[in-house]
Amino acid sequence: MTAGLLLAAGAGRRFGGPKALARDEDGTSWLLRSLQALRPCAEIVVVLGAEAERAAALLPMSVARIRADDWAEGMGASLRAGLEALTPTGHESVLVSLVDLPDVDGAVVARLLGASRGPADLARAAYDGVPGHPVLLGRDHWPGVVASARGDRGARDYLAAHDVALVECGDLASGADVDRR
Repeated sequence: MTAGLLLAAGAGRRFGGPKALARDEDGTSWLLRSLQALRPCAEIVVVLGAEAERAAALLPMSVARIRADDWAEGMGASLRAGLEALTPTGHESVLVSLVDLPDVDGAVVARLLGASRGPADLARAAYDGVPGHPVLLGRDHWPGVVASARGDRGARDYLAAHDVALVECGDLASGADVDRR
């Protein structure tokens, strides 16, 4: 049982506005596209922050959403809020993704979920050998990630200090995030 956790709380300062509200030239919502990519997960939780009410209005009612009150601190705050919200659930792991990954889709998520074996898992998508997102965090690692997630580093420091399985997805996507329009 793996939950999907979509981090979509940032103000997108370099981008020029919250990425949760961004749309492609054809009108495709980044938030809804990212949500669709996580559909293989048992449950999806979206973490909102900047412009939370506007972003929440885009989400289907069936999707859980939480607000990271300290979202302005960076991705670490969003990650902590999401993991803390999922702690009371029975999920053995969580697949963490970002709203600004335009070509990461359900195939990437499904491949990463296929690598999931239980609460001790730590895995992440790799693109041509380069680690990226999404990241699979087994429940055993949640307390450590919450304790180390600060600023814009998210789980980076925690992952660097642990053995993380890389799941190659370069044949499915580039995994590139979008920081500028």
